[in-house]
Amino acid sequence: MDQDLYAVLGLKRTATNDEIRRAYRRLAKDLHPDQNKGDPVCEEKFKRVSAAFAVLGSPEKRKRYDAGEIDSMGNERANPFYRDYAAGGGAGHHEGFGGYHNGGAGGGDFSDIFGDLFGRRGPSGGAFTMRGMDYRYNLEISFLEAVNGVKKRVQFPDNETLDITVPAGVESGQTLRLRHKGGPGAGRGEPGDALIELKIQPHPLFSRDGDNITLELPVSLDEAVLGSRVEAPTIGGRVTVAIPKGASSGQVLRLRGKGVRNPRSGTHGDQLITLKIVLPPVIDPELERFMQEWAKKQPYDPRARFREAAGA
Repeated sequence: MDQDLYAVLGLKRTATNDEIRRAYRRLAKDLHPDQNKGDPVCEEKFKRVSAAFAVLGSPEKRKRYDAGEIDSMGNERANPFYRDYAAGGGAGHHEGFGGYHNGGAGGGDFSDIFGDLFGRRGPSGGAFTMRGMDYRYNLEISFLEAVNGVKKRVQFPDNETLDITVPAGVESGQTLRLRHKGGPGAGRGEPGDALIELKIQPHPLFSRDGDNITLELPVSLDEAVLGSRVEAPTIGGRVTVAIPKGASSGQVLRLRGKGVRNPRSGTHGDQLITLKIVLPPVIDPELERFMQEWAKKQPYDPRARFREAAGA
């Protein structure tokens, strides 16, 4: 018999996906065969709860179930025209749709078939076994936590807490698999897994290009002209960087080994520092006079190569 899957989980049809997941976890934990050894009633309820979550736990299947396109077992419903035709006998008196009819030679209806599939005994006569459902979660971490690695304590919907190790070098969208931290299995079936998709927050200074870290470093006019040693941030802390004499905006300095550790090769990328010359917020008269005199004595055109390349 087709059953109301929402009623099986003790929910209304307006329940959210999170409410469905929490209800399943609570019921599956209470009814798990390992907690109720030798209790056929709990075993039967556990199977019904698991079957209900197999449909309602999937947004796509839930949508089709609510629309009446699939039944409580997740199977396509027969076209009403053919079902009515079969039930009425039709021209040749069929024994029900699909060759089965209550009380007929076929013996049993579809609920009997599914009872065999999900019954107390498997094909070999052993106890019913089914792997638990996988649970999916999102975990947001900072940019530096992603590139350097971090341990995070997370709390699951059933209030269970777990310490998770996020390895160095993970990327946004990558999924961590926690074995046997999903839904409970039935009988000797192993628990499902918890799949944790990582979301990485952007950083105000750093960006990532593969295993390399990129950074734009402001330098003053005198530091660029005369050369200097300045502090620059890296994902591992602050370091001293040598600004070459006569540096220009857009020039790139490479700090080897200061990038992201590649988990496969074990090597580190580099940090690429792009220099950006920044003038003082106020140009004082002395600097202005100096530049006017200097421009008269040392004229140069920084855009000459642009005109040459354009053929002008």
